[in-house]
Amino acid sequence: MSNLVSGSAPEDTAAEIDNSKARNLAQRFGYFGVLTALVLAAFHQPLIEVLQLSRHSELYSHIPLIPLVTIFLLWNERNLVFSQPGYRPYSGFVLVFIGLLLLLLAYTLTGKIDRNDWLSLSMLGFVLSWIGAFVAIFGTESYRRAVFPLLFLLFVVPIPRLLLDALISFLQRGSTEAANLLFTVSGVPFLRNGFTFALPGMSIEVAPQCSGIRSGLALFITSLLAGHLFLKTGSRKTALAISTIPISMFKNGCRIVTLTLLGTYVDPRILSSQLHRAGGIPFFALALLLLVPVLWLLIKSEKRSNLNRKSRRD
Repeated sequence: MSNLVSGSAPEDTAAEIDNSKARNLAQRFGYFGVLTALVLAAFHQPLIEVLQLSRHSELYSHIPLIPLVTIFLLWNERNLVFSQPGYRPYSGFVLVFIGLLLLLLAYTLTGKIDRNDWLSLSMLGFVLSWIGAFVAIFGTESYRRAVFPLLFLLFVVPIPRLLLDALISFLQRGSTEAANLLFTVSGVPFLRNGFTFALPGMSIEVAPQCSGIRSGLALFITSLLAGHLFLKTGSRKTALAISTIPISMFKNGCRIVTLTLLGTYVDPRILSSQLHRAGGIPFFALALLLLVPVLWLLIKSEKRSNLNRKSRRD
């Protein structure tokens, strides 16, 4: 009888510890829920506007999905993220304060900057405040373990106009060079003048709206997610993300050349058709197909590196 009693004691103690941890974590989630509600209330105006923007702008149509991905990643990694929570109110509320200052600055600059930049500033404040609430309740160790899901939330921030214009110009030039290469390889007679290509009976210009910024951003976000889920080392995650730049330019070059050749040799109305305006899905699929072997090679490289490191230790 004594053996049974003594044997059950550690189990009872372990159960009590688990119950205590569960209650503690539930209490923290309650506090975090209250802080999240307060942050949402403080930033309700920019949040409403950014949701409206996502419905009317193809570039920002991904924004409603970003918080869902963040929540999914936190839930998927909850055993790691919330295994050692600890209150850090000072560090957390400093971030909350900075976020609120950015919101105040945005309201101060109302009418002096365009609405896109106003949303960029205020939504950056929102992300910082929400992360600050997380740090205050769950601590810096939980933040360190959840850094990717938390920083992934930055994709709800509209790109500032100056940076957006620079990205569009960069992709426009790159897409033009890719199209030039593909026209050359195809053997089709053409003349190029800057962003303009003259073909028999037709002239087309690679305009800023043809830069592929929307699909390029979507591919970049996809690469970050894939790197987080399938790769371990920062260098390889970075390499995967960087690879989206030439892939996006090549994909966009393929789209430009395909539509131009169809318009030249099949039907000129194609260039003003729905296929031109909203036919990017097949070419985005092409970009994803090009990204897959890059990811596969990086995974293989990582495994090989781990095996070599293990063999050297043995």
